Amino acid sequence: MSIKKIKVLVVDDSAVVRQVMREILESDSSIQVIDTAGDPFIAAEKIKKELPDVITLDVEMPRMDGITFLQKIMSQHPIPVVMCSSLTEEGAETTLRALELGAVDIITKPKIGIQSFIEESKIRICDAVKAAAEAKVTGIKSKRSNKPTDKLTADAVMPAPSGKAMLKTTEKIMAVGASTGGTEALRIFLEGMPEDSPGIVIVQHMPENFTKAFAKRLDGLCQIEVKEAENNDGILRGRALIAPGNKHLLIKRSGARYYVEIKDGPLVSRHRPSVDVLFRSAAQYGGSNVVGIIMTGMGDDGARGMAEMKKAGSYNIAQDEKSCVVFGMPNEAIKHGGVDLVLPLDKIADAALKECAK
Repeated sequence: MSIKKIKVLVVDDSAVVRQVMREILESDSSIQVIDTAGDPFIAAEKIKKELPDVITLDVEMPRMDGITFLQKIMSQHPIPVVMCSSLTEEGAETTLRALELGAVDIITKPKIGIQSFIEESKIRICDAVKAAAEAKVTGIKSKRSNKPTDKLTADAVMPAPSGKAMLKTTEKIMAVGASTGGTEALRIFLEGMPEDSPGIVIVQHMPENFTKAFAKRLDGLCQIEVKEAENNDGILRGRALIAPGNKHLLIKRSGARYYVEIKDGPLVSRHRPSVDVLFRSAAQYGGSNVVGIIMTGMGDDGARGMAEMKKAGSYNIAQDEKSCVVFGMPNEAIKHGGVDLVLPLDKIADAALKECAK
């Protein structure tokens, strides 16, 4: 029995990008590019002829920009949309606006001719499209099984926990992992934090140059300080640190002081930053002083790390299926035995604060 392929419409004003995107997407046997379009007006005509499962949409295009077209799609016939953006800080704010309007994820345009970048782009772009196909945007959520691909574990970045995590102290911290749908989930979670909340470290799967704008936007909405993490930043009360895109984020400890390390390295669990890397470091250096939280996202990044955290004494919370855009990551963490409590998104902040207060 053949698996039904994910039908994708690629919308971009560059013919070269359209061709490269087609090649990248069709390198995955579970994806079929049914058509491409040079602008939203052409795309609209093609959608009438055949409805795609997912649209990849350029932000800046002639005749109608991607944001306006996205609004029309979401108001008339919601289809999962993945925004395709240039790797620039200037465009980050506009692209984040697209997520607020209902886009499922952000990918960056592949750099033509740079082989290492193309290989990692394939993984990231194909995974984003597959996650979008599973996302709760349309009324019917189709289940597709995709052939698993070999992927690196947190061993590629740091050794397994020694079993000698720090003893319990009075200072607690929170370690949070999220992916598809996580930008909105994190907003709700962080808005629930008081000014003196425990220090928070976050991995949200997002391209580089977007995490800084994302953190800045959250900083303006929340009572606590939210910033893109820099190497050696302290994990302090009333502060949330977000892993910079394309870098791993690790928790470290020196005496009574928690701080973060920003690190290069390979994709781990198909991601950089990886939740597994963050959670392993939390197990190693935080143990029972950490409350772990895993939110919406496709795949299993964070599942192994959360199990390591639980073994080291952490208390762990997973977002429930109903409130997730994609239940993959929390579900895998539950299956791996690392989760103590499963809650709706709007209950997680209070539960985490109560646990930290114990």
